[in-house]
Amino acid sequence: MNKPTVQDVFHRFYPSYLETYTPTAMQAKAAHSIINCKTGAYGANTSICENCGRLQIHYNSCRNRCCPMCQTLPRDKWIDARKEDVLDAPYFHVVFTVPQELNPLIYNNQKVLYDAMYHSVSSTIEELTADPKHLGAKVGYICVLHTWGSELNFHPHIHVILLGGGLTEKNTWKDKGENFFLPVKVLSRKFRDNYLRKLRELNEAHLLEFHGSCEKYRNYYYFKELIDCCYKKEWIPHCKKTFNGAQSVINYLGKYTHRLAISNRRIIRMDEKTVTFHVKDYKNEGQWKELTLSGVEFIRRFLMHVPPKRFTRIRHYGLLCNRSKKKHLTLCRNLLGCKAYLSRLRGKETAEIVELLYGIKVTECRCCGGCLKPVPQRRIILRN
Repeated sequence: MNKPTVQDVFHRFYPSYLETYTPTAMQAKAAHSIINCKTGAYGANTSICENCGRLQIHYNSCRNRCCPMCQTLPRDKWIDARKEDVLDAPYFHVVFTVPQELNPLIYNNQKVLYDAMYHSVSSTIEELTADPKHLGAKVGYICVLHTWGSELNFHPHIHVILLGGGLTEKNTWKDKGENFFLPVKVLSRKFRDNYLRKLRELNEAHLLEFHGSCEKYRNYYYFKELIDCCYKKEWIPHCKKTFNGAQSVINYLGKYTHRLAISNRRIIRMDEKTVTFHVKDYKNEGQWKELTLSGVEFIRRFLMHVPPKRFTRIRHYGLLCNRSKKKHLTLCRNLLGCKAYLSRLRGKETAEIVELLYGIKVTECRCCGGCLKPVPQRRIILRN
């Protein structure tokens, strides 16, 4: 099959995957959702054309955040809502990663150690930006956790969209223009110290689990050896250049906030045993190449990136914290003299949003252009 989807891969190989592996409850739920998305398993909306009488059936989606077919509308609605949070000021994209030696331990303790990554990133940024030597102001930023590399391997890292200025204690605006205001080496070492300190605290409080290849870290000396090894490494965060204007920030956000481990467009073909998809070769300047995996291995890697139950992947801090965002952003706009960007989707129904974003009139008959009228759903009661 050429140009298959993730759903096609799960239909073909998930039974074989279950013969070898036992998924967690959240992984099994994600797999079930992907397999049954838009198949009628989640019900359907039925409409009839008032003009020609044609019946149209639309199968409901699963709405699972791991399903590639269900992310477009939530992503675009989220991006539109974030327009109201954007300022005409410099922005930076910073990526925080951890050494690969920690990957097995993090996978064993996903919720606890993902949270520890967020807290360490937040502590690092707030401590350094509050220092007058670097900026001396309160900044705003959005953190998004990704757990995958291009080859679907486990590679946890946090993307940060960081406002390049902030409010001082006297409520004045302060920035350093287009230059990144935090020294990368200082940023790296501060994040390393914060995260490894958090690891030690969690271990001492007996809040970590050790399974599989991590079993040896139950021993105090092996755990200490792991921490010491990570201390010796340079944790190199990656910083990209500033964005060109507020609209660029808005468009850029969508590339990272609702991204999944792999999208349907990256899958090239599938046969009886394997799946082939595009990956980036970072050793060759990010050139695209093909990678072929067995179908079972593809599903195993895909399900590694299902987040824990009720885990929040997108988090807002500082000036963008939900509790005080409105007050802070209004003050920042007044100080900067910039305009407010208004959401164009706020208060609109789903049908209006779909037409506005994609030009699709879901209430219009595909055959004659007449108006579609919903068919009332009837409940059937079986009696003995």
